[in-house]
Amino acid sequence: MTTTGSDDAHRVVYAEDLVLGTPYITGKYRLERDDVISFARAWDPQAFHVDEAVAATHGFGGLIASGLQTACIFQRLAVTGVYSNWAIIAGRAIREMSFPRPVRPGSTLKGSVTITDVVARDEQRSLVHKHGELWDQDGARVFSMRAEAYMRRRPLPLEGA
Repeated sequence: MTTTGSDDAHRVVYAEDLVLGTPYITGKYRLERDDVISFARAWDPQAFHVDEAVAATHGFGGLIASGLQTACIFQRLAVTGVYSNWAIIAGRAIREMSFPRPVRPGSTLKGSVTITDVVARDEQRSLVHKHGELWDQDGARVFSMRAEAYMRRRPLPLEGA
């Protein structure tokens, strides 16, 4: 498993630097009850996300985080823990997203980003295919995605340099 250490903090990571098949590990995020309710009220106000009484009688037996919030937590962890010095241009597509287990208030999530392919598009950019996952504090996978993003390629040396 690969983590970004302090020695790597200032080194720009280009598409050619990525290691296929190696999980790049994120940091952790603890999700609190108020975070679950606040996010859901703003973005996914279904009763089982915002009302503990309704959630208790729903199929999950208690309050659960929105899948959208789980995806946002993954993105935050990936950006701050993995992508912070990557030469990312922009996301291109999310091909697949799944939520195999509910995320509950009090959960501590951690994740990984695994590069599955890097395809050079031209001299300046590559299309990076990646697989992302989140696990809770018990090691249960709670989120999975496949996505693509454009990244800069290592600049060519200047002629005569």
